Formats: sequence, structure tokens, C-alpha cells
Amino acid sequence: MRGPHNIWRLIRTGATLERTGAMRVVLVAFNAPPLLRVVARVVAWPFAWLGHRGDPSLPSATRALTALGPAYIKFGQILSTRPDVVGDELAVQLRVLQDKLPPFSIDTARAMIESELEQPVDTLFSEFSAPVAAASIAQVHRVRVAATGQDVAVKVLRPGIERAFRKDIDAFYFAAAVIEALSPASRRLRPTDVVAHFEGVVLGELDLRLESSSASEFAANTHRDKGFHVPAVNWALSARRVMTLGWADGVPLGDNDAIDAAGHDRRVLGERVLQLFLNHALRDGFFHADMHQGNLKVGANGDILCYDFGIMGRIDEYTRRVYAEILFGFIRKDYRRVAEVHFEAGYVPHDRDIDEFARALRAVGDPIFGMDASHISMGRLLSYLFEVTERFGMETRTELILLQRTMVVVEGVARSLNPQINIWEVARPIVEDYIKENVGPKAFLRDIGLTMRVLARFGPKLPQMAEQALLNRSDPPPPRRRPSRLWPVVWMLFGAASVAVGMVLGKYL
Repeated sequence: MRGPHNIWRLIRTGATLERTGAMRVVLVAFNAPPLLRVVARVVAWPFAWLGHRGDPSLPSATRALTALGPAYIKFGQILSTRPDVVGDELAVQLRVLQDKLPPFSIDTARAMIESELEQPVDTLFSEFSAPVAAASIAQVHRVRVAATGQDVAVKVLRPGIERAFRKDIDAFYFAAAVIEALSPASRRLRPTDVVAHFEGVVLGELDLRLESSSASEFAANTHRDKGFHVPAVNWALSARRVMTLGWADGVPLGDNDAIDAAGHDRRVLGERVLQLFLNHALRDGFFHADMHQGNLKVGANGDILCYDFGIMGRIDEYTRRVYAEILFGFIRKDYRRVAEVHFEAGYVPHDRDIDEFARALRAVGDPIFGMDASHISMGRLLSYLFEVTERFGMETRTELILLQRTMVVVEGVARSLNPQINIWEVARPIVEDYIKENVGPKAFLRDIGLTMRVLARFGPKLPQMAEQALLNRSDPPPPRRRPSRLWPVVWMLFGAASVAVGMVLGKYL
């Protein structure tokens, strides 16, 4: 599949952007140089007729991405939370992608539920609503359980979504291979590994049993978090393509007017979203990795309600400590320590100058502090960080991709609620608490205790292991077999026979 099919797919991508009018909007939003804008339009224009037409009732960017398929829609969802990067106009267009896509028919949804749960829908539910939300992977119906009268949300996968998504991912692999071949400098970013990582993540989203498991684990981890609620999973009404959760009543977190009308403080909500994410990532090592406005609501009591657990992130204890020390170093403006952590973790090659790296980090961090957050251009900041990583030979860390991407999304959500938010000041108490508990003497003693526990578990085997190690060391090495002197003769005869056969065949063929 990764050949002519994908060349055609990429051509249609550019053609669709041009045909729908999204090419101009995207180039302007990303502040592309004038020459690049002209070249892109001139190259794409002759192929515009090959592009998908899309739904003319949608804004141009949304129209293009929905026509191109689920993987493109996912990309648009991420960008919709970053008006500081793509501009307010494009961000508003892309926000439609979060939960307002065209739904599939109720009859199709009912048929899929009956097939998965092996019972008639009318037996399971006393009420079954029209779709209340439709996103790139699935759509949601509000229903009432016949046996209990409880209102629940039933999520149903889009028909044929697995095949459609694999087709998009296949094209992404091809594009990554082309980029690596044409731009050697891009190889340090490992674009193919990045695509593979996201393939694994999103393919997991296509099995709703895994999502149900993630929701259950996430609820258990966060049940004591003040101002946060995760609906309970109904396992009896969940399967591979169907998932049932308790209904979450509230105001969408992306509707600022409704939030204000309900009397909620958006400044508090913005800070809480950011601090909750950091707590889940650092404290639990298990976090919601798709925390855009379409997956969050505000309850009547002010709690943040979270749902859609298809994409979750997990990081190990060591990576959490590295991440926390980097954040803590930036907060304290200790750029030397931030540089040391990068070197200790192997993020930067050891042959680079640590002092120069610390100076480059200062140029990234210092502009953030003491400034109005609304005046910080995250686009320029990310551009400078890219230059720094390229200069110091840093490679893309696939284990941190989801964490970094989610941090970008969560910051965008927090900033949409409060444009003046200072992410560093909000993050400080969470990171400091984690550092106190997990970096220093207390953490060292805890690690020693865990190590002793592991050794104790292997205690009965230690004498046998030690004895075996000593015996292996004391035994003389086995004598090395000398190659037989007959082998050269055998190879000579084989070669002569081959030549003879070749001559005979050449004569008669």
C-alpha cells in the first residue's frame, strides 16, 4: 500500500485544501512567507479538481479535514485549542471538529448496538435519543437503561472507521518516509517513529473495551481529586464497538458565554484544568491525552466533568521525575540544572557543551517570566525551541510525544478560559509538591525500600544463582573446534561442479 496509492493520497490532500479554500486560510494562519504562499497555490491549483468537494455548509478548513478522513480530523482537533498558534479565525473553524461532525443514522447505530450486545435495543433501553455528539471516531446517544431508569451515554464507533483510519495512517507513513529521504536533517525527529507511536495510540481508541478499561482506571486514580469527576463505566452494556458511561450533565467547557451565564469563574477553571493534568501525569503517570474542550464539561456544582478516554498517556516513574525536574528548573530559572537533567537522561548527546545548552535554555525561559501571558507568542517560542534542539542534536523522544502534545492541548484549553493565565505560576505548586515527595532523601529511602522488596522476593533463588555464577566462572571454557581441513577441498569441488553445470547449460540452452 505504501506506494502509488499514497502518492495519490497526498496529491488529493493538497488538491482538497486548494479546492475547499483551506489552503489560503492555513498558509495565512501559520504566517507562511509570501513566496511560499504563492508557490503552494501555484503548485496546487492545477490539481484542485482532483480534491474532495466536502460539505459546502462547513467553514473551509473544517470542510477540507472532514473530507480527508479521521486522521486529518484528529490533527485539526489539536490545532483548534491553539488560537495563539493558528489564529482565532482558524481555531473557531476547527473547533467544530471536536463534537459537531455529521452523524450517521440512528438505525445504523441501533443495529451496531444489537450486534455487539446481542440483545434488542428496545429490551436494553427505554429511551434512545438522536446523536448528541458526533466526532471523528464515534458518536454518542443519550439513552435510559430499561432495568434501572438511569440516564447513560452510549458511544458507538462509526461504521468502517478502522479501515478508513488505516488508509490515512498508511499515507502518513509514506509521507514520513519521503521526508526522511529528502531531508536528512529531519531524521533526528524520527518522523516514522512518531507516526508509529500515534498509530498505536489511536488504534487503541478503536477498541472501546480498552477505552472502558482506561475510564475505570482513571476514575479510580482521581476519585479524590477535588473539583473533578469521571462518569462510571457500565460494563454490562459495553463491548468492542459500544461503550456505556454514566451521563455527564454540564456546560461545555468551550462555551464561554454559557459558563459565564452559569456563574462559574473561568479563571479558576483554567487553573484547575492545568493543575489536574499535571497531577495526573506526575502523581499517577496515567493521564487523559485528549483533553480538548469537546471532552470536558462544567457541572452545576462547578466540577470539571471528563469523558472520552480513547487516548490515554502513561509514563514511568523515572520519566516523571525527569519531566518534573525540567519543569521545576524552568520555574526556578535554574537553567543549569535543566541542562544537567537533559544530559543525565540522555536527551542531549554527551559530547555537546552543557554551558552552551544552559544558555540556550535561558533564552527560551526568561522571556516567559514577568510578562503578560497574552503577549507571549507560543508559535515563536516553539520555533525557537526547534532551533535549539536541532543545534544540540536532540532526538524526538517517542515516550514523551503524547505528554508534550497533551501539554500543548491543555494549555490551549486553559488559555481559552483565561487568556491572561501564566502557566508557570499555575504549575509551580503541583511541581513543587511532586519534587518534595519524589526527588530527594525521602524518595531515595523509598527507592531503597522498593529495591529491598524485590531482592526479598528473589531471596530463595539467590544462593542457587550465586552458586551457578561461580560454577560457570570456574569451569574451563570448552575447547575450540578447529575447522576441518577437508572444507577447502569440498568448496573447490563444489565450485568446479558449478562451472561444469554452467557450461553444459550454456551449450544446450
